[in-house]
Amino acid sequence: MFKNKLLTASAVLTALAMPVSHADTIKFWTMEIQPERMAIQQKMADGFKASTGHVVEIIPVEEAEIATRTTAAFAAGELPDVLNHTVQHLLPFAEAGILDTAAATDVVNDLGVDSYAAGPVNMAKSNGEIVSVPTDGWTQLVVYRSDLFAENDLNPPRTFADIEAAIKKLHNPPEMYGFVTATKIDETYMMQLIEHISLAAGYSPVNADGSINEDTAALAEVLKFYKVIADASPKGELFWKQSREQYLDGRAAMIIWSPSLLDELGGLRDSAPVTYASDTTSKELAEKTGFVTVFAGPGNDAGAAYADVRYLGITADANTDVASEFVQYVVSEGYGDWLSQAPEGKFPVRRGNAAGSTEYEELWATLPVGVDRKAPLGDIYPKSVIDDIVAGLSVGDRWGVESGNLATASKIVNARVMSQVIRQYIDGDLSLDDALKAIVEKHKAL
Repeated sequence: MFKNKLLTASAVLTALAMPVSHADTIKFWTMEIQPERMAIQQKMADGFKASTGHVVEIIPVEEAEIATRTTAAFAAGELPDVLNHTVQHLLPFAEAGILDTAAATDVVNDLGVDSYAAGPVNMAKSNGEIVSVPTDGWTQLVVYRSDLFAENDLNPPRTFADIEAAIKKLHNPPEMYGFVTATKIDETYMMQLIEHISLAAGYSPVNADGSINEDTAALAEVLKFYKVIADASPKGELFWKQSREQYLDGRAAMIIWSPSLLDELGGLRDSAPVTYASDTTSKELAEKTGFVTVFAGPGNDAGAAYADVRYLGITADANTDVASEFVQYVVSEGYGDWLSQAPEGKFPVRRGNAAGSTEYEELWATLPVGVDRKAPLGDIYPKSVIDDIVAGLSVGDRWGVESGNLATASKIVNARVMSQVIRQYIDGDLSLDDALKAIVEKHKAL
């Protein structure tokens, strides 16, 4: 009895002498502010706490306010430890000293650069470092009626020429429009399409040295092609709403859209019904739809994909070790939770936990999508379609990324000069030469 008491006391003294691991609290600013997404992130944070003992305080910040609030917090020395942000913020935040670029580089290297799609990592590179950790993204899609293409022996719309040939064959308004594109100049959607088409044609408004591109040869191809697809569209002020409605009604042979259309095509959203079929919840139109992520213009055979990528930045004021550990957790053990917030718009930028692995892509395909009804993307689309859609992230691009001029390119996008001038050109108010000159002059004046 006495011996047991001695052993117990000895054990207590030994335990007291051992170092005690310290649990920290870090702050995480997230742009995923919807209540259901906040609940998923809290579940993920709870899993991280159970695994490490560290607490993550989740603070919602509107996407439109991320830049201003981050800049103000940096000036006040009150940055969060981890910052959710978009591709547009990569270089401005890194150049301002807001991001701990060395910490982000270490995280991606620890996870394995080769486990990532190349596009999102390349977008985040600056001066030999990966300035922020990619978490998810999506590529804009050329959406087309694969059944009609097959019936008419048409090539999938992988090039400008393919699309123009399909328009000639399928355009029969008002029963069928060859294409439905954007013509409303004050909508972001039109600039997204213009940038996508420009990337396909090999045109960027910004040169490698940061100057405005005055070589208009590729730009001319962009304008001429945009006029072709605009002429094949319904009349009026068109933006995302009309292109989606016309396609879901079975009256558009092709559109360019974000992957948020994937669940709508599957009849899972009552606010965007599939009116093509008598049953608005039918998967019939989805089964007759094909997707192209990379398409090419004249002189750019490799083509391009327009990508939107989201990142987790470790900030200059962070508890670096814990913040790094949390970011690693998000894109590994917690990755299923992170992607499940909106799988149709959150493609996995890590296909698996090692080079050649596809476990995260396979998991993503099982995650339920939809609003009024739920179903995994893998139940709506075959694996070959899923693979093609995710593969687009490997070559995803944006103006100014490769040359390190993303900040300048973002100003050009936000100014919408090309939307305004292209609308004048397709309406016949400007000749091609005058439109080209106007775009260059207006870009230089920004």
